[in-house]
Amino acid sequence: MKPGQTQRRPWIVGVSGASGTPYAASVLRALLAAGESVDLVVSRASRLTLLDETGLPFRDAHWQDDLREWLARGADGKPGTFDVRIENVRHWSAGDLAAGPSSGSYPSKGMLIVPASTACVAGVALGLSKDLLQRAASVTLKEGRKLVVAVRETPLNGQTLRHLVSLDDAGATVLPASPAFYAGATHIQDLVDFVAGRVLDAAGVEHGLYRRWEGELGGGSRAT
Repeated sequence: MKPGQTQRRPWIVGVSGASGTPYAASVLRALLAAGESVDLVVSRASRLTLLDETGLPFRDAHWQDDLREWLARGADGKPGTFDVRIENVRHWSAGDLAAGPSSGSYPSKGMLIVPASTACVAGVALGLSKDLLQRAASVTLKEGRKLVVAVRETPLNGQTLRHLVSLDDAGATVLPASPAFYAGATHIQDLVDFVAGRVLDAAGVEHGLYRRWEGELGGGSRAT
């Protein structure tokens, strides 16, 4: 690092294979809008989910083009909905276990797993580190940094519930991807942004993704 430069401390964002890639896109857009740096890890399974949910590929060799197209899409699949700059994003291949986030000495603010599949939850809870996403999460926990796990599955069986309790005991924030309706949602993007906003709330990142509760009934209704 050159004299006078500030050390880069990104948020690590892990995208697992659970349904819910629009949640990840909303979180990424909001982090970048807040001026945060991002280290992105997209699991192999999540690439299949992304292709299924959006029709878009995510390729290591073309990750910048693929990421721009993904983040530009709304939750309804409409292209060109958002204008996003990705200069503050660094991508790491999920199979690269020598990547920066695999080490505790690599500086980061913490990690957000959005969405988190039950397989991902189990891998992190058991410390399997079978890919970079799981390894980075384990490092985040051992270093005492913020880990938010946005689990997206229903129903939850006893085994997964025990894994989630283990993550909570280890210091992670377990955040089910559960949209709320009091904020006056009128579009699928509003519901997606609510979950993304709660993820960022847990991370302590400022955003304007949803209308906050102010203690007045009926505040979410909108006249047409």
